[in-house]
Amino acid sequence: MNNDLDLLHPYPFEKLNALKTEVQAPTDVEHIALSIGEPKHAPPAHVVEVLQNNLDKLANYPSTKGLPELREAIANWCRHRFSLKRLCSETQILPVNGTREALFAFTQAVINRSDNPVVISPNPFYQIYEGAGLLAGAEMVYLNCDASNDFIPDFDSVPESVWQRCQLVFLCSPGNPTGAVLNLEHYRTLLTLADKYNFVVASDECYSEIYFDENNPPLGLLDACIQLNRPDYKNCVVFHSLSKRSNLPGLRSGFVAGDETILKKFLLYRTYHGCAMPIQHQLASIAAWNDEQHVLENRRFYQQKFTAVLEILDGVLDVEQPAASFYLWPETPIDEKDFAQQLFARQNVTVLPGSYLGRENSGVNPGSRRVRMALVAPLDECIEAAQRIKTFVKSL
Repeated sequence: MNNDLDLLHPYPFEKLNALKTEVQAPTDVEHIALSIGEPKHAPPAHVVEVLQNNLDKLANYPSTKGLPELREAIANWCRHRFSLKRLCSETQILPVNGTREALFAFTQAVINRSDNPVVISPNPFYQIYEGAGLLAGAEMVYLNCDASNDFIPDFDSVPESVWQRCQLVFLCSPGNPTGAVLNLEHYRTLLTLADKYNFVVASDECYSEIYFDENNPPLGLLDACIQLNRPDYKNCVVFHSLSKRSNLPGLRSGFVAGDETILKKFLLYRTYHGCAMPIQHQLASIAAWNDEQHVLENRRFYQQKFTAVLEILDGVLDVEQPAASFYLWPETPIDEKDFAQQLFARQNVTVLPGSYLGRENSGVNPGSRRVRMALVAPLDECIEAAQRIKTFVKSL
């Protein structure tokens, strides 16, 4: 067995399940889960129809590179959404089976373990970043993201000795779990460092379409490249998904786009990896990327939930609406693990302790005294959960 497997932490939801087994939830109220970021809004009907109408494609092997029509639909969406002057569907886009699979595979392809590599990650973070880095043989370096730095990684705090060994930097904007969004100056700082030390920037942008100001969508890495006069996207790769944008987590459909030199090698890796997207999923994905109306409606649903929940929790918890994403990241009046456990035991509501998403670094875990609440349940359930949370907090 791979010895690096011993370096992996239990997944956050394994820890959460263990925490919950120590108590008994009340049986007189239905369970409400705010712990897992699994969208619950209805999938777009027209996308489901395309999928159903092409089940005969189960008889065909898909290609790793994907259908030209899918890559072009993705390129058109990127050009429109991020005002990209150039994005070649032939050389700068690869369909993938969701960002989780792609982030992990990409790391294995990028990291050269013989050079004592470092992978830099925000902290707290999506756990795939850590698992991918460790299993690629890299040392993980974490950048604490807390209220003192507006939940944005402080790249200037990284010593030169670390940058000299760095091969890959993970970004997550909008952030999971904080919802923080990087601005152009953040990208400028990091890309200047990438030019100097020749590392790859992998930007996880799967929450990019869940925001609250229609006139100010989150900036993406490739968009920043254009604004910073980097039209070749050197050392820059972005990851996008239909899971959150289009409420299609079960479709397992997304894409990777950016530096064509890197993607050429990543395609070679993927031809051996055996991860081609089924043709019927590709055709359904085309329908999803070509339509924005359902995405607008999706954002409206989330705004309704944030408005209602934050009104209930006002004065109860220290919490604010994020810049984007569907998470709340409130401070807790007691230890975050105790908060989550007692909330489940008393109100049958599940939230995720923030420390499960972070690592102790410089003597602190930036997820301590916070919990992540995913407002993915229907509006009435989110309102009911907020009311139960209010009752619980007032009982402390």
